[in-house]
Parts: sequence; C-alpha cells; structure tokens
Amino acid sequence: MSMPADVSLTAPSTHDAKLKSAISKAARHLMPMLVILYFVAFLDRTNVGFAQAALKADRGVGDAAFALGAGIFFIGYAIFEVPSNLLLKRFGARFWLARISITWGIVAACFAFTTNDVMFNVLRFLLGVTEAGLFPGVIMYLSEWFPNKVRVQMFAIFYLAQPFSQMIGAPLSGGLISFGDSLGFARGWQVMFLGEGLLAVVAGIAALFLLTNSPSKAKFLDDGEKLALSDAMALEDRARSQDGPKGIWAAMANWKVWYFTVIYFALQIAVYGTTFYLPQEVAGLLGKKVGWEVGLVSAIPWLVGLFACYYLGRAANTIARRRNWGTLLYIGTGLFIVASAWAGVSGQPLLGIVFITLAVASFLSVGPITWAYPTSFLTGAAAAAGIGLINSLGNLGGFVAPLMRTAINAAVPTASGEWGVVSLGVFAFVAAAMVFLTKFFRAPKSDELLEEPVMHH
Repeated sequence: MSMPADVSLTAPSTHDAKLKSAISKAARHLMPMLVILYFVAFLDRTNVGFAQAALKADRGVGDAAFALGAGIFFIGYAIFEVPSNLLLKRFGARFWLARISITWGIVAACFAFTTNDVMFNVLRFLLGVTEAGLFPGVIMYLSEWFPNKVRVQMFAIFYLAQPFSQMIGAPLSGGLISFGDSLGFARGWQVMFLGEGLLAVVAGIAALFLLTNSPSKAKFLDDGEKLALSDAMALEDRARSQDGPKGIWAAMANWKVWYFTVIYFALQIAVYGTTFYLPQEVAGLLGKKVGWEVGLVSAIPWLVGLFACYYLGRAANTIARRRNWGTLLYIGTGLFIVASAWAGVSGQPLLGIVFITLAVASFLSVGPITWAYPTSFLTGAAAAAGIGLINSLGNLGGFVAPLMRTAINAAVPTASGEWGVVSLGVFAFVAAAMVFLTKFFRAPKSDELLEEPVMHH
C-alpha cells in the first residue's frame, strides 16, 4: 500500500466508525488473555517471598542465597530477552507467547522439589530463561495492534495483571501454604509452587486458541474493520520508521533506547526492591507470621494500585500529560518508599501500610506511561531488538535491588533495615528527573497521527 510523504496530512481519525469499532473489538478479544498470561507470570516470579522462611527452615536456603536466587532470575531473563523477541517476530505472537507460558510453568512447578540453595538458584535462573520475552513480546504485540494514542490505555490494562496477581495471588499463595501444611504429606510451600506453576501451563494452552497474530487475520473483525485498523497501523509504522532506528543493530546502538533503559532500570529497582520483601515487611508491621492474614493485608496495595493504574493510564493520552504524570509518579514512588522506611523506624504500622500502598500505586501507574515513549519511535526488527533490550537490561534492576538492599542493610545494620529501603527511593528520583527532561526531545510523528483516544469504556 503506498503512503503519502506527509503522514500527518492523511491521518485517519479515531472517530472513524470502523477504526473505533476495530480498536474496541481488539481490546475485548485480546486483552483478557494477555492480562491472564502476565498475571500468572508475575505470580510465579514473586511468590518466592511467601516461601522464604519455609525454604530457610526446610531446605537451608539462607538470606544471602535467597537474595541471589531472587535476583538471578533476571540474569537468565536478560540473556534471552532480545533473542526471544526476535523469535516472536519469526514465529508469531500466538505460538511464541504460548510457548513461553508453558515452559516457564513447568519450571515454576519444579520449585516444589527444591532440595537445597543450589537447586533453588538454578531453578530461579531457568525461570528467567523460560519467561524471557513475555513482557516485551506483549509490548511489541500491542504496538502492532493499537495506535499510539490509545496504546497507553492498553499498556495500563495489561499492567493490571500485576495488582491482580498480588491482590488475588497474595491471599492465594498464603492460602495454598496454609492448606498444604494441613495435608500432612507435603509442605505448604511445595503445594503453592506446584499449583501456581500448573496455572501457567494451562494459560499457555489457552493462549494458542485465543490470540491472533495480526489485525488482517482476526476473525472477530469484519473486512472494513480489518482494513481500517491495518491502514492505521501501517501509517503509524511509517511514521515510526521515519523517527527511529532501522534494523536490529541500529536500535541497540540508539541513544534514546539506552536512555529509556536507564529509566526502566531505575523503575525496576523500586518495583522489585519493594515487591520481593512485601510479605515480610507487612508481617513485621503486623507482628505476625506469613500466612493468610499477611496475604490479605499484602493485597491492599495492589487493590489500590489496580484503580490508579487504569485511571492514570487513561489520563496520560498526550505527550505533555505523559511527561507530567510520569514525573509526578516517579517522585511519588521515591517519596512514599522513603516514608514507608520512616514509618517502620517510628513504629507506625498503619502509616507504614499506607505509604507502601501509595508507593505501589505510583510505580504501577508509571510503568505503562514509561513504555509509551520507546513504542512511539520503534517499529519492525528495531522494535523487537530495542524493546527487548530496554526490558532485559532494565529488568536487571530486579537482580540488583535485593542484593543492594541486603548489602546496605549489612553495611549499616539497623533493626528495621531502613537504609536498604531508602536506597530504592533514590533510583525513583533519578527516573523522575530523566522523564522530565524528555520535555526537550522532539515529539514523535506517531503522536500526531490520530486525534483523541477512543477507549473511554
């Protein structure tokens, strides 16, 4: 299909009935399955927090080994992230996302048979290897289905899997542990790992039947809707190809790709430095053991984050709004993390839970906004490589965070370990400054193509 030289003059309107209908149908048909995949992935990635004390008592997995195992996941993840994204482009999202889910589910279930700290660390590494490509694959997949003006809303819906996984997953993990302990023939943590691993296998099988590779192959769209959405995405692809690097190596050498990698790295420091230790932190504030009560309270931050992520994702629908909301939310993330450390030192359990809740809501909401930047100028093979690079190296923040927090607490020992928590907030402040500085970047052409977003429901 030929394209005019000036894409902005021929841009379709999101008020076009066929395009509006196609976007709405695509959201209804694709987003639930994608949310389920990430729900289970985040659950299997973070449920180790509920098993920490039991693994130490039953299998001798000490604090240092746990911190290494919690983070080594991201080493395997980083190594295979870009190759996985390139393979997704070759084999199609439907097959590749299903493959990822099934294989990581098998590895996640194998944690039930952990015998020592070496096996724990090997399985954590393999979990990262098998899950590599899911998140950036979905980000790339959504950038091929939804125009830039509505994409942040789709990212926000996808991100809802995180609060759902913790809101439902926290009491689920705690409940499975309590149930397993009551059986007599198995340990509670074994039942948790086995049950939640098998959920991923089932989700992967379902993805084979429910996902579609591209708008042109979607049976749920009529011919007019297929044409309208395909034309809109082709037009945007041209705009992105004019803005961004062309090819794999050009993307991996592009300074903007590295700029957003640093921002995402800082975000993941805050996210995983908080998430991995959330059950223990809540247990300490409540003065209780990890179980169903701690699981229920641990779900509160994610419940609040669910609403914040969705509504702020809808609000951030222009370049200026993304920058303003992104800057404020990164500042909020840092402030609330530091405040939660203060509350712990001051013996204020209620305030501690309030500040943790606000920190979680902030870093959840800023994630979709952050991803709107690179997907506005990356397309094709450059998108596969660039998005994969940002996510793989950015996610090394998940490797650094627990080790950094443990090392700082060892260097400056206190009863509450507040200095390790404060260090997480510092990275959020760095990200805030970097997002604000995007004010001086040239606006991407893809943001000029469509009028106002259409997903208002």
